Amino acid sequence: MVTRTRHQAGRLAEELRARGAEVLEVPAIEIAPPESYEPLDQALRHLSQYQWLIAASVNAVGALSGRIEALGLTSKICDHLRVAAVGSATAQALRALGLPPAITPPEYVAESLVEAISAQMRGQRVLLARAAVARDVIPDALRAQGTLVDVVDAYRTVIPAGSVAAIRTLFGNDSRRLDAATFTSSSTVVNFLALLREAGVEAPASLHAISIGPITSRTLREHGWEPAAEAAPHDLAGLVAAVVQSLSAH
Repeated sequence: MVTRTRHQAGRLAEELRARGAEVLEVPAIEIAPPESYEPLDQALRHLSQYQWLIAASVNAVGALSGRIEALGLTSKICDHLRVAAVGSATAQALRALGLPPAITPPEYVAESLVEAISAQMRGQRVLLARAAVARDVIPDALRAQGTLVDVVDAYRTVIPAGSVAAIRTLFGNDSRRLDAATFTSSSTVVNFLALLREAGVEAPASLHAISIGPITSRTLREHGWEPAAEAAPHDLAGLVAAVVQSLSAH
């Protein structure tokens, strides 16, 4: 089972199917606009006051692109900025927008980005675009060493209504055995468990949780679910390899 957002699940599903898996796409999260775009819009209108832009995810890049267009601006307003990306997929999305990142950390975790950029950002003003609910590792660490950080909500993650029925069918009446579920963020873990509660069902104890990285793994453990495998590297290719390795071993 792939729990990514519907518009992001395709490549992971294709890679798994290419290796002989039967893939069920049951999105645990859906990307929605923030409660208000005003803070993000104001930051984009006054982008000249920043020296750095940090994009925390592919979805944050999509929101930036959408608001730049909605405001009648172009990506040239970012030409003076140095840009940092959390993860290789985010870096790729930034390049597609015409904003090649100056820094992409070796691991897809906030801690790795902080380690890579903190010294360069000291005394600078930074705009961080991220999800409405997110860990404060990046802003806290940067502020502690003298960086001015403005955090703006670029999007929210919500639980897709249609997935409740899918989960109820899958774990309630469906006789097919589900071997593994992939989780690409802490949000997918938390929302998946919320889906189970709302559907009034439980995941079988034999279900393998495959995590994309240490933060997602930690969230699984915090909810009493030991990951069967963790991607290394912490990206899509690593996640596919982790699924194959875990299921092949069993």
